[in-house]
Amino acid sequence: MSHDAAHTAFLGPDRLATGGLHEVAAAVQRARAADPYAMPVVFSDATGRSIDLDLRGSEAEVAARYAAPAATPAEEPPAPEAKGRGRPKLGVVAREVTLLPRHWDWLAAQPGGASVALRKLVHEASRANADRDRERQAQERAYHAMSTLAGALPGFEEASRALFAADRERFAGLVAGWPPDIRDYVVRLADPG
Repeated sequence: MSHDAAHTAFLGPDRLATGGLHEVAAAVQRARAADPYAMPVVFSDATGRSIDLDLRGSEAEVAARYAAPAATPAEEPPAPEAKGRGRPKLGVVAREVTLLPRHWDWLAAQPGGASVALRKLVHEASRANADRDRERQAQERAYHAMSTLAGALPGFEEASRALFAADRERFAGLVAGWPPDIRDYVVRLADPG
C-alpha cells in the first residue's frame, strides 16, 4: 500500500479528510479520540476500496506509522556487471502461456520468435485499449466506494447501472440527491481522466 497516495476518510455521510495516508490516519485518530464510538471508513482513492488502519497509540504515533518512507540519500550506482552469456537483464518474467498448435506455429514464424511477437502484441493491445481500461478502472473504483457509502441510498441500483453503462449524465443526475460529500467523492472516482 502506498502511504503517500491519496486516501479519503468518511464519518457517516461526511468527508473527514483527504490526503496522504498519514494525514488521513491522524484525522481518523482525532475523530475516534473525540468519539470512541465513531466508525470512520477510509478509502484508497486509487481503488475505491476501504482499508483498515492500525489506530493504536497517539495521533503522532499513528501518523508516523503511515508516513511515507523518508527518501534516502542518493547512492552511487552499482558497478556494471561483466557481460557474459545468456539474456540481458530486462526484467523479463517467465510464465506459462497455453496456446493452440496453430498459434505456436504462427508465433514461431515471426521475426524474433514467440517471445518478441507476444511482447509486441501485448504492447499494441495495451495501447489500443488504454482508454477503455481507464474507463473500466474508474467504474470499478467508484462502484467499490459507492457500495460502502451509498448502498442504502435511494437510486443506488440505477446509479450503478448508469455508471457501468458509461452514461455520465444519467449517473450525475441519479447521485445528485445524495449527501454532498458522498456525491462529490463517487463522481470524482468515476472520472477516468
